[in-house]
Amino acid sequence: MNAVLSLFLLAGSAWALMSGSLPIAPDEIWQTLTATAPSRAIAHVLLDIRIPRLLVTLGAGAALGASGAVFQTISRNPLGSPDIIGFTAGAATGALVWIVALGGTGADVVPAAMCGALLAGAVVYLLARKDGRVSAYRLVLTGLGVGAILTAVNALLLVRGDLDVAISANLWLAGSVEGRGWAHVWPLWVGLCVLILPMLFGMRPLGLMAMGDDLAAPLGVAVEPVRRWMLLAALMLAALATSATGPIAFVALAAPQLARRIGVTASQPLIGAALVGAALMLGADLITRIAPFGIVMPIGQVTGLVGGIYLIWLLAKRRNRGT
Repeated sequence: MNAVLSLFLLAGSAWALMSGSLPIAPDEIWQTLTATAPSRAIAHVLLDIRIPRLLVTLGAGAALGASGAVFQTISRNPLGSPDIIGFTAGAATGALVWIVALGGTGADVVPAAMCGALLAGAVVYLLARKDGRVSAYRLVLTGLGVGAILTAVNALLLVRGDLDVAISANLWLAGSVEGRGWAHVWPLWVGLCVLILPMLFGMRPLGLMAMGDDLAAPLGVAVEPVRRWMLLAALMLAALATSATGPIAFVALAAPQLARRIGVTASQPLIGAALVGAALMLGADLITRIAPFGIVMPIGQVTGLVGGIYLIWLLAKRRNRGT
């Protein structure tokens, strides 16, 4: 199934690079990548606009999918994704403080969003910790509470800020890959390359912990160190994705579930979730390109709309089954 997802991503990426106000043929893409671009305009459009946008789209989707898989495994809850339990709101708070309070711009918001997410994660972890352990139940409830508080703080920052700055911040909060450049690509992809491999090794002990801490500890799992490391890694991936695109709904929530449904294992597949997340983001970006009547839709709004329909369908399906 991962091979099928990879083929979809390859085809969708080619379409994303070719489509736009300046149509570009496949051979022109190849010539540009081999430094023999047929024209300076095509080289500029590809290298400075479309390729960075594509890499941000794929990287953010993969980061959110992998992050959601870890959070849902730790919380043992399908709603345990970073956008539900407050970590994405923390990244948004850091970005808004930078943009609204400190007068920064959306182009250099990455460090601020990272700091906001890490602080939110630390608060949730410390509040959910009891007797030296963090229970899945307390983690989700604490995250929901902290997320609600941070959402209110974000709204207050927008209300109290200058009108022009608030409009700029609202555009960032909508979640978009428009205008993304190489400055957004490098932090996101370096973080992915550094974190994914250690997270792969951490998924096995995390799967044992899903059976319960009391059962995992006798099997040689260092429960709290593994939980802390995996929470930190997943939190950093979510923060990197949010800092690059703004808050993106649904992807971290649905990608692990979809990967589990179309895969062959009942556990949370990290690579599968990352590929599904990238596919969801790419699909949403392609939808924004073909929207009728010239409608401009930020990618975050598209994923939120699709996510709401998906959740309603899922609840209706379970209701019909009597579960």
